[in-house]
Amino acid sequence: MQPLSGLLVLDFTTLLPGPLATLMLAEAGAEVIKIERPGGEDMRRFPPQIDGDSAAFALLNRGKQVLTLDLKSEADRATLAPLIARADIVVEQSRPGVMARLKLGYDDLRAINPKLIYCSISGYGQNGPRATEAGHDLNYIAATGLLDLQPGPVDRPITPPALIADIGGGTFPAVINILLALRARDRTGQGTYLDIAMTDAMFTFAWYGLAIGAATGRFPKPGELPLAGGLPRYALYPTKDGRLVACGALEQKFWLTFAQLIGLGQEHIDDTRDAKATRDAVAKLIAARTAEEWSPVFAAADCCVTIVTPLEEALRDPHFVERGLLAHEVRAGGRTLPALPVPIAPVFRERAAVKKEP
Repeated sequence: MQPLSGLLVLDFTTLLPGPLATLMLAEAGAEVIKIERPGGEDMRRFPPQIDGDSAAFALLNRGKQVLTLDLKSEADRATLAPLIARADIVVEQSRPGVMARLKLGYDDLRAINPKLIYCSISGYGQNGPRATEAGHDLNYIAATGLLDLQPGPVDRPITPPALIADIGGGTFPAVINILLALRARDRTGQGTYLDIAMTDAMFTFAWYGLAIGAATGRFPKPGELPLAGGLPRYALYPTKDGRLVACGALEQKFWLTFAQLIGLGQEHIDDTRDAKATRDAVAKLIAARTAEEWSPVFAAADCCVTIVTPLEEALRDPHFVERGLLAHEVRAGGRTLPALPVPIAPVFRERAAVKKEP
């Protein structure tokens, strides 16, 4: 039996943060009923489509059931009463106040089911001057100072490839706190309310900048943070053929090995003395060879230096294949797709199987 078997989750969420959270709960054995408005949530229309089914929606909603309701209809809301009475967890992702106006807020549902764990995921939380402000991932990392630590050059700013706030500030804190709330309920018999603000955890991601600022009184400027552009030994370098080398040789032993491998001059070994000169020297040496030429050199040295791998190549990496990250599957539009890997330990998941999108 899986650890969350027998628990019922009512999922009122859309798009990414909430659906990914309830996907993790489902993968650990919970029964998840996804409440969708007539016509379905917006993610159903995300490309690419496979015979009318969204691949993104399929990956995020594997193994869930769907109940279509117009939550503005009193009659439709009334059909939820039996589910609310036996539910263990509710996850919602509306703007603050919306669920309460629909008579589906925590106080409304607690009156029916005092053991209910009610989790609200929002951008800025349920209180405060910005609580009702619209936003998306980029806004959240911008508003909290995280993006300023490394936005890229001013004339060529970089949009981060990872949705840090959605997943790191929404999904993961929601799952962690839901599990903590379940543990607390085991002891007290009472449910609780969880206010998950995606912006809150962005300060957690800025941990080193906060430490530097608190200790010195001066917060890092863009690109100064050691692990965000400030150190030549922790940086990206283009190869001769336009690929990238990811150098993470933080420890001195790795840095010295890397320096010897590429033939870095002795005058540049101390990368704190003139970081720009060292960076330029490393860049020139890396650019002299192709990624294919560098790859076996760095692999043999084992010095925390890696060729940046395209996603399609990473999926074929024997290591990730052996780890079983892509063993689970989902059906969408008549096709079988690899299911979204989730960080739930294999011991807590059911045997790899094909499931349909809801």
